[in-house]
Amino acid sequence: MIMGGGTVWILRRHIIPNVIASAVVVATFSMATAIIAEASLSFLGLGVPPSIATWGGMLADGRSYITRAWWLAVFPGLGIFVTVMGLNLLGDWLRDLFDPKSDLNLV
Repeated sequence: MIMGGGTVWILRRHIIPNVIASAVVVATFSMATAIIAEASLSFLGLGVPPSIATWGGMLADGRSYITRAWWLAVFPGLGIFVTVMGLNLLGDWLRDLFDPKSDLNLV
């Protein structure tokens, strides 16, 4: 503002590029945390009603058949793992993409 830069210019030039990387990481990690929390609560029977299929509910149902039908518990667990890992890797990649100090900056 002192040298002629308005508020919008300062926000666009300095503030937003430095905040966007952190905001993307926080958003993707929060989404992954929400998935883990829902699956954990459903596994314990404290989540959504049993009539709604969730990965945590599938893990809880498959727990009693683990010696005879291992896939009933393994595949929902793999689904949770792949989804959460994918979200974390997506957040990391987007952070690298939007980081103003990075050499990979394509935006």
